[in-house]
Amino acid sequence: MLIAFAGLPGSGKSSLAKLLARRLQATYLRIDTIEQALRSWGSLTAEITAEGYVIAYNLARENLLVGQTVIADSVNPIETTRQAWLDIAADAKVAAVQVEVVCSDPVEHRRRIETRTTDIADFRLPSWDAVVTHEYQAWRQPRIVIDTAGKDLTASLEELMSKLPTIDA
Repeated sequence: MLIAFAGLPGSGKSSLAKLLARRLQATYLRIDTIEQALRSWGSLTAEITAEGYVIAYNLARENLLVGQTVIADSVNPIETTRQAWLDIAADAKVAAVQVEVVCSDPVEHRRRIETRTTDIADFRLPSWDAVVTHEYQAWRQPRIVIDTAGKDLTASLEELMSKLPTIDA
């Protein structure tokens, strides 16, 4: 199965995706990690646009084809990227689930943005202004929505687990 996460920075998406990957012993692919590796390597002279997603799509396909469950973690803000994850799962002949993680409390969301730290070396976290102005298209596909406002990660994970389809071993 492919489980593609989406959501604005600070929503709790990466924390929840990592926790789910541990629980399912799944392959975890994070766009921020891939993009920062490309920046740190210094081989790209232009701004990174789709490169991180393209690399993740290929890694996801390879892992799905060898029977791994894959957790994809990215902002996934536009219809094109969301559809690409679905197409990869279809190509690998596995189920796909999209999970949108939101924080419906703007005060809590802003506090998270302004107080968080990163676990990716040299990664620059976005400001609150960058988050609220980030392009994020309305959803047209089915998805599971998890609102992390006022909940700890364990409660959010349990809610997500109850909504996920059964994964065949």
